[in-house]
Amino acid sequence: MRLATSVAVVIFATAFVFAANDGPPPPWAYGFPSAATSAPPAPAAAPAAAPAPDSTPKQVPGGAGSFTLAQIRDGFGPADWFPGDHPVMPEIVAHGKRPDVRACSLCHYPNGKGRPENAGVSGLPVAYFVQTMADFKSEARKSADSRKGNTNLMIAYAKAMTDDEVKAAAVYFGAMAWTPWIKVVEASTVPTTRIAGGMFVKLDGSGTEPIGARIIEVPDDTERTETLRDPRSGFTAYVPVGSLKKGEALVTTGGGKTTRCAVCHGADLKGLGPVPGIAGRSPSYTVRQLFDTQRGTRKGVWADLMKPVVANLTNDDMLAIAAYAASRR
Repeated sequence: MRLATSVAVVIFATAFVFAANDGPPPPWAYGFPSAATSAPPAPAAAPAAAPAPDSTPKQVPGGAGSFTLAQIRDGFGPADWFPGDHPVMPEIVAHGKRPDVRACSLCHYPNGKGRPENAGVSGLPVAYFVQTMADFKSEARKSADSRKGNTNLMIAYAKAMTDDEVKAAAVYFGAMAWTPWIKVVEASTVPTTRIAGGMFVKLDGSGTEPIGARIIEVPDDTERTETLRDPRSGFTAYVPVGSLKKGEALVTTGGGKTTRCAVCHGADLKGLGPVPGIAGRSPSYTVRQLFDTQRGTRKGVWADLMKPVVANLTNDDMLAIAAYAASRR
């Protein structure tokens, strides 16, 4: 009852605020080095000869057994390095459903940690998870950056999944508490990076570059994350100097531009009832959701509640909020 009243107050108090953003999506939050362009694409180079498949067994520190790259990347039964870290996976999580739905554990990992290019789903309230999948299914939830292909994949998966499969995945991931694995570091320069499947990874042996108005979220160990998909290998999120202090003010007081996050997400930002937690989660993901909601490409029950809350935020505000929330343990 208290939550419903608080949400109603938030909506009423901000119902007549109009969006502060009319520019393009911040490309770094969507896994791109630069904004989309209308220029015609450069002619494709002749394809190089495909290397011979690597069938060498791979291992990760403390992992159970060995897997080849083909097994690690198997969309209908990816490697499970740490079966003791999670409950028994439902079929839809472990193997997906041929031919239309890849295993949830491929992209989001068996422990639900996910990566910056998708979402951390462990610890999400069951009702929130189910509604989110319904929003994908109805195409109410899309991406403000049309280049982000995995959003379209989620729409296709949601349409192909039964209600029972969605519920099974929601209950499974919701049973595991979220434990942060992202270290937030304020910095004026960041490692130079390349994009790998929508994720920033460090360039080997390269230098640094100015961070600018970006969050650069990179794996702590590129091989363990990019190649081996190790669900225990975490991330560092580099954020601009001063963004944590600015974010704290916006999150805890609203800063005269928004509503205190604790009103709906709880005093510790770990969630409240059906409202998801935002503490310690990927700041890249958080910025995408704030921007998509403000721009109206993410619709649905939860977006309708959030839209007036984010209406007056700039991209820099969103960056600061996401950086501070990600830093909370």
